[in-house]
Amino acid sequence: MSHIFTRNLTFQSNDLSKETTIMLTFDADMKGLYEDFFPVCKFGRTGQYRTHATYTNQLAFSKPQVAGGNIIDAETSVKINVSEKTFLTEANNVYHFSSPQSGTPGVLQAVNNTGATQDMAVGFMNPGDLTPKPALYFCDVGDGSHVTARFTPVLRAYIMSDYEETALIRDAVASHAIWSQDLTRLPESTTWTLKRDAATGRYTLD
Repeated sequence: MSHIFTRNLTFQSNDLSKETTIMLTFDADMKGLYEDFFPVCKFGRTGQYRTHATYTNQLAFSKPQVAGGNIIDAETSVKINVSEKTFLTEANNVYHFSSPQSGTPGVLQAVNNTGATQDMAVGFMNPGDLTPKPALYFCDVGDGSHVTARFTPVLRAYIMSDYEETALIRDAVASHAIWSQDLTRLPESTTWTLKRDAATGRYTLD
């Protein structure tokens, strides 16, 4: 990856008239990659609300710890760039990703060489963080199998309810995105205002 960038996004609202939850995801209807980690932003019915999200294009594979359908933490992880691959191994109940090496052009790959099925995730390594923030979750990857991500940093926002941050979603998002942005085309910091039309119930994010 030739240039590492950071994108700081601020989402705000004022008197929406209804409590609202926004889900941020990169899923884009990618077959086989529906089990995603969705950051959520919650906004109150009255008053002003503001929340922040930070993304970089430094990616990382991780072996996530999952409990009760939620990602708890990363047991081990490795930074990786596009067109590289890494191997997950296990010895004495300790898991380890190898240093990345040249792989298939245009994609990220992680190979499971642990001798058993494993869960893996790919996500962002933000400045100052010791573990990555998962964006795509892969369940029950067989021994000798690999996961491949062709990652395009197009962030989408959905109006959702009944989901919690760190929850694993087992299917594609059914609703339509109200907002979509290619992070590579944004300046370093942007602010977006959530509005709701009281007559139609439709949301916009501008």
